[in-house]
Amino acid sequence: MTKPLVVILCPKEFKFTDNQATVEQAFLADVAEIRTVRLDFNAPFPPEVLDAAAIILWHGPLVDARVVAQLKNCRAIIRNGVGFDSVDIAAAAARGIPVCNVPDYGTEEVADHAIALTLALVRQLFPLDAEAKRLGWKIEVAAKMRRLRTLTFGLVGLGRIGMATALRAKAFGLRPIFFDPFAPVGMHKALGLERVASLPELLGAADIVSIHCPLSDETRGLIGEREIAAMKPGSFLVNTARGDIVQKAPVFAALRSGHLAGAGLDVVEAEPLRTTEEAATPNLIVTCHAAFCSPEGIIEMRSTSAKIARAAVLGQPVWNRVN
Repeated sequence: MTKPLVVILCPKEFKFTDNQATVEQAFLADVAEIRTVRLDFNAPFPPEVLDAAAIILWHGPLVDARVVAQLKNCRAIIRNGVGFDSVDIAAAAARGIPVCNVPDYGTEEVADHAIALTLALVRQLFPLDAEAKRLGWKIEVAAKMRRLRTLTFGLVGLGRIGMATALRAKAFGLRPIFFDPFAPVGMHKALGLERVASLPELLGAADIVSIHCPLSDETRGLIGEREIAAMKPGSFLVNTARGDIVQKAPVFAALRSGHLAGAGLDVVEAEPLRTTEEAATPNLIVTCHAAFCSPEGIIEMRSTSAKIARAAVLGQPVWNRVN
């Protein structure tokens, strides 16, 4: 009997070198054929993808309603990562196709990265590094360096990563506060955190604003010109969630004007940066949408996706369903 097909779908530009899917084979080889398919982001899906019993999707290509309508045998679409904005989850739900993600594989890494960006900004690590390498020793940025214990750390979103980041911030002596209308009542008491009632309240109180909510129609462009203006003069912005949650033009303008003392962005709107002018923005740290990265985290993510795909092809219940 022919085994069902599981397709690992990734964009052509993605540097995925394990074409033999050695991690996934350990969980799927006895129940499915596994095939890696590379596509341009908007390229038509080939028949092998449309015929697959399960699709494991890296960060692209886009699985929109048109693609979902063509899926013939699909029992699950599994996003290899936390975000699932590259899949039309409503269209999949209408076809009875579960869409699953891997929400917890990079929790530690992303939380660590958010705190690392915060420390680099607050303690002025990059300006100090540049000054030292100019063979200088005047500590020109001394007036911009802050004591962590005097600062309020505001989290927008308190899911898994938000909670992990809040606990790290607390350990460093920061005062964590958060806004999340979906967080269960009483969560703040269990974690020893302070909950605020609205986004404007958080923006006005925080010295560091750190973004930890998913990208959705509700959160797209959530932090724009009005929200940046509402932040405290001399405050910092950190984003390790999704680039399109934060509008980059008002952030860069606020950095140039000095309203913001710094921004640490692992993700940017319409990433990557597009111009040398954007890259030259003062007091800006940008990393390469890499907060999730670690060998341990990637293996955990791929293993979880493969386990969900295995359950799907065997007709068993799947988990981490988002639709």
